[in-house]
Amino acid sequence: MSANAIHSVDTVRQAIEKAGRDASSHAPRILMLYGSLRPESYSRKLTMEAASLLRSFGADVKVYDPHGLPVFDGASRQHPKVQELVELAQWSEGMVWCSPEVHGNITAVFKNQIDWIPLAVGSIRPTQGRTLAVMQVSGGSQSFNAVNNLRILGRWMRMFTIPNQSSVAKAWQEFNADGSMKPSSYRDRVVDVMEELFRMTLLLRDHKDWLTYRYSENKEDYEVATDIPLIAAVANNAAASSPTPCC
Repeated sequence: MSANAIHSVDTVRQAIEKAGRDASSHAPRILMLYGSLRPESYSRKLTMEAASLLRSFGADVKVYDPHGLPVFDGASRQHPKVQELVELAQWSEGMVWCSPEVHGNITAVFKNQIDWIPLAVGSIRPTQGRTLAVMQVSGGSQSFNAVNNLRILGRWMRMFTIPNQSSVAKAWQEFNADGSMKPSSYRDRVVDVMEELFRMTLLLRDHKDWLTYRYSENKEDYEVATDIPLIAAVANNAAASSPTPCC
């Protein structure tokens, strides 16, 4: 099969129509990760604010607690906190990542969580095709270093990172005593970001298999008879594929 046949308008339309007929009806599953262990963590407060918004939209939300997660060593994969994180990544259809900015970058606490999520678990990629929203908090003036680096990580983990993002400056003055976020343009942006993530997850979750279907990993499907559309190849081979494991 030629590349033109694989990627024809008719073939893509068939894939979209099939996904529409078989559309998922359950609430979108969103995993939230934050990057601080402090009791008064502002990245956690911002994450919980976003989680509350997503739940109000109808999402099924789980927030991972990084306390007790061992420092990444590649050898502690059976640790309960590692297993919990990997299982949640596999469960999710979208994610929200929120880190403080420290020395112009994301925190070690946040990066440690990503390091423990493998690119592949057998034939399953825990993050590939998931949607992603990125947020950061800063103690001083507004910055975008952390969200920019989160976007790099999202690309590496083969995720669909939405265009919108949140960066909350002087985070210490943006929250109430109960941890909720004060009304402000910063909170308005968080609402915008969560709305966009919610919608993009609903739009993409049933299409992720063929959206991430790569020529380099499925060359044999380009050589089969021309009367077999791409969607059939995805249905037959996606679950059986064996991607190269990470390090």
